[in-house]
Amino acid sequence: MLRVELYKLIVRPRTWLIIAVLTGLPVVVGILLKVTGVAPRPGTGPPLLAEVLSNGSLFPVAALGLVLPLFLPVAVAMVGGEAVAGEAAGGTLRYLLIRPVSRGYLLLAKLATVSIFVVLAVLVIAGVGFIVGASLFGVHPLATVSGQTVPAQDATLRIFVAVVFAMVSMLGVAAIAIFASVLTDSPVGAGLGAIAVLVCSEVLDLLDAAAVLKPYLPTHYWLSFVDIFRFPILWHNVTRGFLIQGVYILIFLGAAWARFSTKDITS
Repeated sequence: MLRVELYKLIVRPRTWLIIAVLTGLPVVVGILLKVTGVAPRPGTGPPLLAEVLSNGSLFPVAALGLVLPLFLPVAVAMVGGEAVAGEAAGGTLRYLLIRPVSRGYLLLAKLATVSIFVVLAVLVIAGVGFIVGASLFGVHPLATVSGQTVPAQDATLRIFVAVVFAMVSMLGVAAIAIFASVLTDSPVGAGLGAIAVLVCSEVLDLLDAAAVLKPYLPTHYWLSFVDIFRFPILWHNVTRGFLIQGVYILIFLGAAWARFSTKDITS
């Protein structure tokens, strides 16, 4: 079943259309930066975008910073929301469970498929970002946002950790979406439900009155990968970001399994 789900993910045109749209924005932004030479003022705009003009090696991370606040989580929420609810809406969920496959394995196969989509999307965005950044701005020794230049091996490791951080952040979104997907037979409703959770988190993150809640919001640490490019690296928010996403993944996947294992399947 897992092989079938992965095959469906890879050959489905929608998968590549979503990824193409996600990579389109960084490409357009990169061209605009090259043509105009106008970067955001330091401390404003998407993270690390101001530094890209002098070093294209940062563009993979800047590309992720462009899509991470909105477009990528929306895409992950819609794909995750479709995982189980899409089968129910299409009338195929009951037939899948007639086969000698446990509900837990079916949910695991769906989870693996959505996770592969997350990894694939992040890697393609980062890869296209590197190609665009290298071709438009060149690759030079990486200077951190603190001003120090770091060796190539150190720079590669920092970019790798930032990419993994983006993946884990989106796996938290995927867990919320899969939980929503087992609650309803509407894939659109499940996706919108997950997006609603993220929007609420973003709104609360802007309110001083919600200061006590901010460290526990799923979106609070999404852009903390910028701290990886300081010297020395500020690990506090990065570590908390990994931990918070891990907690959300465990809670929502556990809740999804608990709900799906006892749910009456009628479609």
